[in-house]
Amino acid sequence: MLKRLIFKLLDLYRRIRLWWLSSRGLTESDIHAQRIASGRAWEEFCDSLKAAGGAMVYGGAPQDPFNQAEGYRYLSRLARAGLEAFVEYADPKFPVLRRMVHETVKLGADNPDNFYMNCKIDGQYEYRIFGNRKTAHYLGFATQRGDYGKEGGMQLSGALEASDLKVQSDGSFEIILSTKQKGKNWLPTAADSSLLIVRQTFLDKETEELADIHIECLGGNDRPDPLTPELVDKGLSSASAFVAGAAMFFARWSKGFKAHPNQLPLFDPATSTAAGGDENIAYYHSYWQLGQDEALLIDFNPPDCPYWNFQLNNYWMESLDYRYHQVTLNKHSARTHTDGTVRLVVAHQDPGLPNWIDTAHHEQGTMCLRWVKAQDWPTPSTQVVSFNSLH
Repeated sequence: MLKRLIFKLLDLYRRIRLWWLSSRGLTESDIHAQRIASGRAWEEFCDSLKAAGGAMVYGGAPQDPFNQAEGYRYLSRLARAGLEAFVEYADPKFPVLRRMVHETVKLGADNPDNFYMNCKIDGQYEYRIFGNRKTAHYLGFATQRGDYGKEGGMQLSGALEASDLKVQSDGSFEIILSTKQKGKNWLPTAADSSLLIVRQTFLDKETEELADIHIECLGGNDRPDPLTPELVDKGLSSASAFVAGAAMFFARWSKGFKAHPNQLPLFDPATSTAAGGDENIAYYHSYWQLGQDEALLIDFNPPDCPYWNFQLNNYWMESLDYRYHQVTLNKHSARTHTDGTVRLVVAHQDPGLPNWIDTAHHEQGTMCLRWVKAQDWPTPSTQVVSFNSLH
């Protein structure tokens, strides 16, 4: 609580200082230049990062060295992602589609089957997305307002799925982003839209091809503008707010999940959508904890839907390392019984059974099950058993 209070006081101090400088006849550009030249912008950035460490002790978070090490690595990853998003690639007139969440930057139960891309946009401009659809199982585009750590949270301002795209015979397509409808394929923006998110979901990464996607600002620049003190000052402030906001946001979720350990109840759809989740997805989030001689059995009858997956995460809601461990299964990769049901086995070692989910050296964490565009939302049954009973 103390660190959260400090963070709020720092923000209040920043606002008061800006007001005081502007009252002395300084322009906004003058103020940002002074903050950069004096080192004040960097000091506040560092202070905010320090305050972000409050998430590491929030709500009964595990305090053992292993989980704390993962937690501080998580903060460093958020800092890297925030600096790239808000400082390095922050010019909405020269947008760059890039991966903010990937194998070594993870956030909010990121889906291992997803290839995420996003870029900075501004609702006052119009944009053109173009490329080739290829064969990824799912492709979706969304524009959003807000960000983690900022007042109002994250709000959807427009969405378009590949199933609604008008695509040429060779797979090529074009999308216009604007506040007023334009073109054959239109992705709505709002005056305060600030982010474009592109999601590609794979059932089978071995055979499906990643879509080729590019973006340009219509009437924008063919190269970035020169760096300005204003961009760096605002960027540092936004980056630190992102780190502190995202870390505390999901720390609250993890605390709530501990109320139903080793179970998978339906997560509130309105809450997931407000956090940037897809409104077409039903999420089942929870907390898991297993002793070395225990296993978690998860049984369900998947609904009729184009995609589902299950995954293990660490306590900080980062997907476990799917590059080297089988920590996720989906509609394509999971083995199904003859009656259509599925049993997943979460265990520290291979039980020699189908659908093993590897804990990847973790004894606790969070987990997530998704149904995408399902008409029914069945709740899985779960049971903790001794590992030896599986044989």
